[in-house]
Amino acid sequence: MQIIEAPSPSGSSHATEPESADQLKVGLAQMAPVWLHRAASLTKVATAMELAASEGCQLVTFGEALVPGYPFWVDPTQGAHFNNSAQKDMFALYLDQGVDLDRGDLDGIAALAGKLGIAVYLGIMERAADRGGHSLYCSLVYISAQGVIASSHRKLQPTYEERLVWAQGDGHGLVTHPLAAFTLGGLNCWENWMPMARSAMYGLGTDLHVSVWPGGMHNTPDISRFIALESRSYVIACSGVMKAADIPTDVPLRDEIIANSGEWLANGGSTIVGPDGIALIEPVAEQEALLTAVIDHAQVRRERHNFDPSGHYSRPDVLQLQVDRRRQRTIKTIDER
Repeated sequence: MQIIEAPSPSGSSHATEPESADQLKVGLAQMAPVWLHRAASLTKVATAMELAASEGCQLVTFGEALVPGYPFWVDPTQGAHFNNSAQKDMFALYLDQGVDLDRGDLDGIAALAGKLGIAVYLGIMERAADRGGHSLYCSLVYISAQGVIASSHRKLQPTYEERLVWAQGDGHGLVTHPLAAFTLGGLNCWENWMPMARSAMYGLGTDLHVSVWPGGMHNTPDISRFIALESRSYVIACSGVMKAADIPTDVPLRDEIIANSGEWLANGGSTIVGPDGIALIEPVAEQEALLTAVIDHAQVRRERHNFDPSGHYSRPDVLQLQVDRRRQRTIKTIDER
């Protein structure tokens, strides 16, 4: 995996190590999954974590639904065909390879994060036991540098063909996490286009906004800069990459997917943008890479001088946002003791 470094805040050519308590070294692992193979994909994630830690990163992020992969088959195989046997087979495989947090599927990754002392934002397909265990949620999981799974945010609204295989999430994971001088918050893909979802994160104090994407240069350049300017925060946009030719040979509908797709199913676009809207690393396409940068919280404070969306530039007497963070469940049990 190629390493791409941003210039350091002090102006030297490489982002090496933080020089003050205001600084944090972050890594974006733009990589492909072993598609629809949970265990093998998690092994790749672990390898990328070790590389990021060896580069001095205190946080490493991964793309949307990376484990076990984005549902790239839906569009090229006419996935909207109702009651279609082949589509049922693909969904059953997807479900089987989903990540069950209650079962401990991420325990090894959490333990490694604690061992390495690195925080992680990881995109997964969550097979949610608390919703019956037979639907999938596009979830963004935060694991602390102490090795604790601190939150799992289920995507509020799947986009277009995603709705054929993903369920709607809830607000339970709309939370923030402290890391060094920063307050981290994260959203999945087109949630970053949702004004109220962004506002919820701003109101919770986010000054390092993590956005994760399946991979597409059409998405990240504009929205990343816009969020940075709107929030006066650093913005990480971490994407995946995947070639059609990399689909494992044991995946059903492989030949049909390849026949009806271009070379790249996901072409990346990972980038890091500062709170002034200037990219520290311009979007990177069509390669697996670890992007690293040392970011400086002092720059956030400088940019909040003239605009703070949830502070002096808000009007809570006129405009307020209500966020329901209860985990949605279909059943409430009351048992005798």
